Amino acid sequence: MSFLPDAATLIAYTLACAVLFLTPGPDMSLFLAKTLSGGRRAGMAAMLGTSIGCLVHTLLAAIGLSALLAASATAFAAVKVVGAAYLLWLAMDAIRSGSALNVRVDSAGREQFARTLLLGAGVNLTNPKVVLFFVTFLPQFVRAGDPDAAAQLVFLGVYYVLFSLPFAALMILGAERLLTFLKGRPRVLRLIDWTFAGVFGFFAVHILTTQSR
Repeated sequence: MSFLPDAATLIAYTLACAVLFLTPGPDMSLFLAKTLSGGRRAGMAAMLGTSIGCLVHTLLAAIGLSALLAASATAFAAVKVVGAAYLLWLAMDAIRSGSALNVRVDSAGREQFARTLLLGAGVNLTNPKVVLFFVTFLPQFVRAGDPDAAAQLVFLGVYYVLFSLPFAALMILGAERLLTFLKGRPRVLRLIDWTFAGVFGFFAVHILTTQSR
């Protein structure tokens, strides 16, 4: 179990996962929309599909980044710096543009579970922002000289999915009330935006300052 991160790293990562999950985006918009149009079963299918997409991103990121680390620890450190800059840009964009909660309810009626699951996976896998995020986000919690870096990257990705599943299920169960609450209280979304910006901005600045020492 040497690939498990230390307690401080896991706490920081858990905080980042919580803020990331609570910040509305395409995945959340999709499974909430499917819940409203096709019922909770459709919402669960879409949510599981996006989770599968995250697992695929995790495996691809772990394979690519571990190969990069094996080739050059300096290159891996460079990825972390670029990733920190990207996180800083995401923080500023959250304040400037706001949350991307765009729930479009169609009237297609009941959809097949498998089709909705594949749709969720496809939306997640074809989103370039998700690809870039996993490649830049996960390495921030892995040391360049760690021999178990690949296993740790996989653990972090799977941890995020398992951490998110119960909260996503609760959102689906209360989708109508949640959307009514958020639409009637735009300040709540702005508070989420500022929290996201604060947490990820802190991570970015901390990484950039430690890497420059």
